[in-house]
Amino acid sequence: MKINQRILWPLLILAVGLITAVFLVRTRPRVEPRPVSFPPPLVRTMEVELQDHPLTVLSQGTVSPRTESNLVAQVAGQIIEVAPDFSGGGSFSSGDILLRIDPRDYQFEAARREAEVAQARLALVLEEEESQIAREEWNRLNPNEEPPPLVIREPQLTRARAARTAAEAAHEQARLNLERTRIRAPFDGRIRSKHVDVGQYVVPGAPLAVIYAVDYAEVRLPVPDDQVAFLDGVLEGLGHASSRLSIPVGLRAEISRREAVWSGRVVRVEGEIDPRSHMVTLVARVEDPYGRKKADSVPPLAVGLFVTAEIQGRTAENVAVLPRAALREGSRVYVIDSDDRLRFRSVDILRADAGTAVIRSGLAPGERVCLSPMEAAVDGMAVRTTEASPDDEDSKAGNSP
Repeated sequence: MKINQRILWPLLILAVGLITAVFLVRTRPRVEPRPVSFPPPLVRTMEVELQDHPLTVLSQGTVSPRTESNLVAQVAGQIIEVAPDFSGGGSFSSGDILLRIDPRDYQFEAARREAEVAQARLALVLEEEESQIAREEWNRLNPNEEPPPLVIREPQLTRARAARTAAEAAHEQARLNLERTRIRAPFDGRIRSKHVDVGQYVVPGAPLAVIYAVDYAEVRLPVPDDQVAFLDGVLEGLGHASSRLSIPVGLRAEISRREAVWSGRVVRVEGEIDPRSHMVTLVARVEDPYGRKKADSVPPLAVGLFVTAEIQGRTAENVAVLPRAALREGSRVYVIDSDDRLRFRSVDILRADAGTAVIRSGLAPGERVCLSPMEAAVDGMAVRTTEASPDDEDSKAGNSP
């Protein structure tokens, strides 16, 4: 009896599949369970180097003139002339004539007082001659007696001398008033604002302009009281008003989209601490802020400019400079030992700011400090290490001055 091929072939295929499946199951490799392993965390490290590190103190302030004055008239009169640069922003040198008041009244007064001086001198000469004649007459008639004061005209002589002195003083005052009709600049400076012009009548004490000096500029720099210890002489300056400082300071500002740098020196400290901000105010001086005595490419340090200051302080010797991120829980760092295990270490921090931490003691040269943030660090845990590259932000912070 023949079997239908349409039924035979599917049965053969099914049988071959079953045999193959049984073979694969019996010859499969045995799977042995293995424990799951977690590699130690990878951390970035930095090798400790002891060095001498200059300590700088940062501050900010606004440039102000060392002297600002109200220019006033000392005599009355009409203004007949002003200097070409007598306007807001104009420059002048010490001794320059800025304004002239009509001098004619004072010229006449000076001439009249000069005549009075001549008359007083003549009157004194006449009195001296009469006194001498009276003395000689008395000595001729009374050779052994001292002449009375009235006889030799001593009161009249004293009055004549006083009249001469008064006339000379009045003449000098008239000459001084005449000189004051020419208003001169008291120092090298610039004009902040002017209040008068040609043709205006002024009286003594009338404000003419506001001027300020440009021989040097000053910048008041507030410094936190805990940073004062890094600056030589500041504590002494708080206690002695006569103390003079000379601490280098660099000033920076952006002018016309480019950074400009000026050099100056801290010359004094104000003698009090602000009770609200706990700041000590230092005063920095910059010579020739407008570049009047030298020609260079540095922009003028104009009054009113806001600047940042970097004050040069003491140099810390044999300290370790680390990125600020290396500090943990205040004064602790993570040190990687020779077995690549994490160790907690307390250190003595000399100074810590937003970028760096200066470690005074607690670290030895060549030790590796962990820079990577760790959420669950355990003393003695194993870690894998990689050295921080110079391009890392943390590493840059550690190398910055």
